[in-house]
Amino acid sequence: MGKNVLRIDEFQVESYNYQLPKNLIAKEPIYPKEKAKLLIYQRNTKNIIHTTFGELLNYIPEETSILFNNTKVIKARLFGNKSSGGAVEVLINRPLSDNEISLFVRGRVRIGTEIYFENGLQLIITQLLQDGSRVGQFFYKGLTLSFPDLVNRIEAIGHIPLPPYIDRDDRLSDEVDYQTVFAKEIGAVASPTASLHFSEEMLNKIEKEFDIGYLTLHVGAGTFKPVEVQDIREHQLHKEIYAISQKGKKIIESQKPILAIGTTVTRTVEYFIRTGKTKGEADIFLHPNNRPQRVNYLLTNFHLPKSTLLMLVASFIEIDEVHRVYKEAIKNNYRFFSYGDAMLIL
Repeated sequence: MGKNVLRIDEFQVESYNYQLPKNLIAKEPIYPKEKAKLLIYQRNTKNIIHTTFGELLNYIPEETSILFNNTKVIKARLFGNKSSGGAVEVLINRPLSDNEISLFVRGRVRIGTEIYFENGLQLIITQLLQDGSRVGQFFYKGLTLSFPDLVNRIEAIGHIPLPPYIDRDDRLSDEVDYQTVFAKEIGAVASPTASLHFSEEMLNKIEKEFDIGYLTLHVGAGTFKPVEVQDIREHQLHKEIYAISQKGKKIIESQKPILAIGTTVTRTVEYFIRTGKTKGEADIFLHPNNRPQRVNYLLTNFHLPKSTLLMLVASFIEIDEVHRVYKEAIKNNYRFFSYGDAMLIL
């Protein structure tokens, strides 16, 4: 009889589509953070538990090690003007070399286009790439800026790069709300959003009960890009700069179960397991045909349809069950995406 049961094709991009009521897209975070909803999915029983984030510690298995991503979001969104006067919006993506920067530009540009910003900052476009990104060099008073110098220069004029689905202008409060309480290493243009749920108080509690460590993965703008190929196995994931601390490496190489706080931690751990490299550029795409080899448990938010992040969730849970869980979350008015509620996969 089992042979006649129709299953969702886990390699077709359309299998990762779902309908989400717009009112469930979180435009603001919940305060206090512990009041966010938490859906717990137990893989061995397929059981779903509804609770709040403040109860998280009661569900993490004993002897678990926990890894966090300590990247820090930069003010990567810039508004400027071309020498012709036309308005341009620039989203910094990541450094490619000492002074070459990967960018996304809203507005027509070509190689050699000069863009001017406040504070005397200047950008010259040097390449137009097929994936829609651009490459450019930033200057200040005629001198080429390195990436660290650029980050300092845009602190006064840049904007927090809220995801497009939040669909509002950034506010001063977002400089705190869209940053984790342990953000340290500068370089991300999107927040590791599962970590946004942690307050200082909750982090202190976790440190007393569990072995924790940090790694860094600078989340790129490509994290929001939908998969456009029909067979997801043909999709090429974007590259993101990462580094694993000595403590993080020790945890990964231990025999203890690991709880990854977020998809970014999961990707970093799994890239290291496959390559043995503690720093570099990670581009691992986790999905049902490339499942986690080291991460045991995952804390994550609810993700966009057809996104690589939803496919990563399906590397932990069968796609049929992912749909069941998401339907349950929608039915119970969970808040979705970056400022939304959380899900713990055990």
